[in-house]
Amino acid sequence: MTTNGDDTDITVSDVTATMDRTRDVLANWPYPPDGGWTADDLDLLPQDGPNGELDLFKRVELIDGALILMSPQRNFHEYVISNLRGMLKAQAPEHLRPSTQMTIRIDKWQRPDPDVLVVDADASRDMSRTAFHAKEVHLVIEVVSPESEHRDIHVKPKIYARAGIRHFWIIEEERGQPVVHVYELDEATSFYSGIGIFRDKLELQLPFPIAIKIADLLS
Repeated sequence: MTTNGDDTDITVSDVTATMDRTRDVLANWPYPPDGGWTADDLDLLPQDGPNGELDLFKRVELIDGALILMSPQRNFHEYVISNLRGMLKAQAPEHLRPSTQMTIRIDKWQRPDPDVLVVDADASRDMSRTAFHAKEVHLVIEVVSPESEHRDIHVKPKIYARAGIRHFWIIEEERGQPVVHVYELDEATSFYSGIGIFRDKLELQLPFPIAIKIADLLS
């Protein structure tokens, strides 16, 4: 332990954290910084790229230590996310709140950015947050796009399940309309089990009573 000029105790971990947060993560761009990309690095990225690329890092996630830059959303994506958040907000109990464009800090190498998530309301009200912790997340929803299909269906569900997030939805486009695939965590295996596929009306009791007319996601 060290002491600063005001006799305030400073731990080694405090010094290390300060050094980590001041490192130049883009010094060797596009190559990873020393030690590879970590969850903390996402808070050090600017919104624009190092060569003036506008909004390059506006939406970025960390999957298995790899930095994933999000592609621009299609209108289908935007409508579903916006409408779904409004529907969940109208039906969620006071202790829960939906959120978008927020990452989940799972571990050093995993900080995914789901399309919609439902979290503890107390965590949502913390305006200093840049991420939520897995234990604060009750539902994660991925709206599949051509660019994200493999990650959303095959990679990220395993990450969310290992983190203990109990409820997970995948929303796909089928003949121009949304289809909702609902999963619940099997704690014995740490994998998701399918609850149902919904094309007309979705009615669930967990993580809270939800009733959604699927066509309204594009209204």
